[in-house]
Amino acid sequence: MIDTQRTSQPGPNRLRSNLRRLCVIALALGIAACTPAGDSNVRPEVDTAAAHADAAQADQLFAQGRLDEAAAAYRQLADSERGAVADHYRLRAAETLRDNGKLDEVASQLEDIRRRRLHGEDLARFDLLEAEIALHRHDPARADALLDAIDREASPAMHMRVLELRARSQLARGDAFTAAHTRAQLDRDLQGLDREHNRKELLTTLATIDVQTLRDRFSTLAPDDPLRPWIEQAMRKQGQALPRTLPQPSRQIGTVDANAGGNLRAEGYHPPQRVALLLPLSAQFASVAQSIRDGFMTAWSAEAVEQRPQLRVYDSGKTPQEAIAAYRKAVAEGADRVVGPLLREAVGALFHEVLEVPVLALNHPDTGEVPPPGSSEYGLLPETEGAQVAERMLARGITRSAIIGAQADWSERASRAFRAQFEAGGGAIVGQVQLGDKDINYAKSIAQATASLGEGSEAGAFISVRPQQGRLLVPQLRAARIKAALFATSHIYAGDANAMLDRDLDGVEFCDAPWLFGPIAGRPDRSLVGPQIDSANGAGGRLFAFGMDAYALLPYLDWLGSHPDAYLNGATGQLTVDRFGRVHRLVGWARFDNGLAVPVVGALEAVPVPAQ
Repeated sequence: MIDTQRTSQPGPNRLRSNLRRLCVIALALGIAACTPAGDSNVRPEVDTAAAHADAAQADQLFAQGRLDEAAAAYRQLADSERGAVADHYRLRAAETLRDNGKLDEVASQLEDIRRRRLHGEDLARFDLLEAEIALHRHDPARADALLDAIDREASPAMHMRVLELRARSQLARGDAFTAAHTRAQLDRDLQGLDREHNRKELLTTLATIDVQTLRDRFSTLAPDDPLRPWIEQAMRKQGQALPRTLPQPSRQIGTVDANAGGNLRAEGYHPPQRVALLLPLSAQFASVAQSIRDGFMTAWSAEAVEQRPQLRVYDSGKTPQEAIAAYRKAVAEGADRVVGPLLREAVGALFHEVLEVPVLALNHPDTGEVPPPGSSEYGLLPETEGAQVAERMLARGITRSAIIGAQADWSERASRAFRAQFEAGGGAIVGQVQLGDKDINYAKSIAQATASLGEGSEAGAFISVRPQQGRLLVPQLRAARIKAALFATSHIYAGDANAMLDRDLDGVEFCDAPWLFGPIAGRPDRSLVGPQIDSANGAGGRLFAFGMDAYALLPYLDWLGSHPDAYLNGATGQLTVDRFGRVHRLVGWARFDNGLAVPVVGALEAVPVPAQ
């Protein structure tokens, strides 16, 4: 079943964190009390029905956020009880005061509790409050001693609260990097407002560390360290880029699962049953969305009827609110996997929601944060191309390069990634310029970028411009007697053969989706699709390939995320998934020859080839 629906109503306000979860982070003060007061497994037994009713009333006030009234109710209960029961309610009153930001009153309340009468988690919760008071009084050493004792026997929920307080203690002692690392460990277990608060604190902490220190510490982290994407995000906020650890997959998915018994199936293959595709269908984004949707549906229709999931297409609108509303509608109508949204702002907003159904987002959020657990993100990023062009040039023995880009965000992002990767590999950038949109004479810009480039096999130039600028630039480089090897991102190729115009680009090698240049196993041949589907032609061909790969990834996302050595041989390149749910793409390579873009050796295998 295919059904295109328009969803235009904005979704409801962001869901509040559930006060009855095991661990709550108060917005201003950090993680709140583990195990709410209403949970009978942590409250000592009381003797009368009236006491039960009073306790339930206090719990209700707490759940409603009426914290002053709840604290008073717990104190009244404590005054009416004796022994461990009284101390339990004094502890609840103290926790409620802490949630209300009244730490000085918390300390006074704890003085009335006899610690030796507390048992189980009540004892640990008491010590956690003591640790928080110690931090409030600028005594991280005492806080650490308390946290060390708790952590040895903490439950998983209690451990989250220990981590949050430990991060605050580490920051108070001046160890910002370790504090950020602790918050990164905590992030994956949080949701909603708790997660947003922790992320805000994490990025604020990283912002206090200088760029060079971040670069140095980043290089010591393992590829799957949870702090890596946060340092990348912090550097991006400062206009900086970090070198990438490119995937090195060694085996292709799709081998027969030996444990499947008599049912022959591909290893790791777990297809969804009901798929929702979220795309912005309005006129502003119509052409982009059309190419992606046509590619997605082409891959869907190529499967055997009995293997196809049910598919519905929803309009994700122009705003993040509309995208969230479309997601909720798709979930309400039975989707067990959502693909999209496409716009970066919408992806970022959706990642802040509590997601009932996993998402394969078709872009990366502006903020650079990783997907929520169980979800993934996949996009055709300029940073990916910039970094892989750098690796390609270094593999060819090129150690000096000029950078020539356009005055556009995508070009700046590709250029930053190229510089970071090239310099990390031992290369030197000798000059960098941006070409004005209306300029046609690039003589001064070429001279500025290449003055120190020199000649020989060690010299090269990185180009990140559109075809129109490239066709002006390359002849002027040759006229200026620049003999360096020229490498470019996919933006230099219009997507279709045009020998008359592209002859000016002869010799330029660039990265792109392999499907544009030849058949890819498991995908329809472009030479057959193009005459039938207009959106598969021109620059839309990349987006068409992107849509096909998004569909092909769905049955394998979870398995690829746990097998970093495996890859999907896609139309856009070799696709891998890291532990954070981010899809990485190893690109293909082509070169202009007599005005035609033709694959170079190794292009369809999407791996760098050493210099011959």
